[in-house]
Amino acid sequence: MQHSTIIAFDADDTLWHNEPYFEEAQDKFCRLFEGYTSKQDLLQLLLQHQVNNLPLYGFGIKAFVLSMIESGLELTHQQLSGEAIDKIIQIGKDLLQKPVELLPEVESVLQSLHGKYRLVVATKGDLKDQHRKLHDSGIGHYFHHIEVMSDKTELDYEKMLKRLDIQPENFVMIGNSLKSDVLPVLNIGGTGIHIPYQTTWEYERIDFEIQHPKFKALQSITELQQLF
Repeated sequence: MQHSTIIAFDADDTLWHNEPYFEEAQDKFCRLFEGYTSKQDLLQLLLQHQVNNLPLYGFGIKAFVLSMIESGLELTHQQLSGEAIDKIIQIGKDLLQKPVELLPEVESVLQSLHGKYRLVVATKGDLKDQHRKLHDSGIGHYFHHIEVMSDKTELDYEKMLKRLDIQPENFVMIGNSLKSDVLPVLNIGGTGIHIPYQTTWEYERIDFEIQHPKFKALQSITELQQLF
């Protein structure tokens, strides 16, 4: 890798734990409405509202809360009580106050790369929440640039690379989502590195294998030290 290379990291479930908190929040939502239908159906309804709302709300906890409220309204035939809405909002507030727990060896890997390459955070979600988590993580000083993206399409990456003044062939994106962190980057000429997390949001899953010369699949973030 050239030293002009920019290495970008996804944040949630790549640098720190995130999805387990959302799964816990979904369980709380399901308990609120357990008398209406099965847990599987409740989760499917919530996912449907989340996906339908992405063009309007984007990603993040605030969008998640609105989707929970809309799901509750559908389940109760528009008779959702103020008390239930308050409980849903509290689920969201609890999420916004979760501690930031770094994944194993993240900081040691960042230390080894810092100063040799320009490091970037490229993540989706609520702007304020992601900046809060980066601050609380204690690793913000390793990064040259922080990009909280509304989505991770090819166009979104192209806009970011233009702001960073770098060509795709000198850009490496590392993340836990093949759909968001790898495929769009490969399609614009960059390198995509996948590091799986223990669980993946259903929206981020793909049902095919990636065969590409600029794609690398690792099992642990520590393997990056052998690549760079």
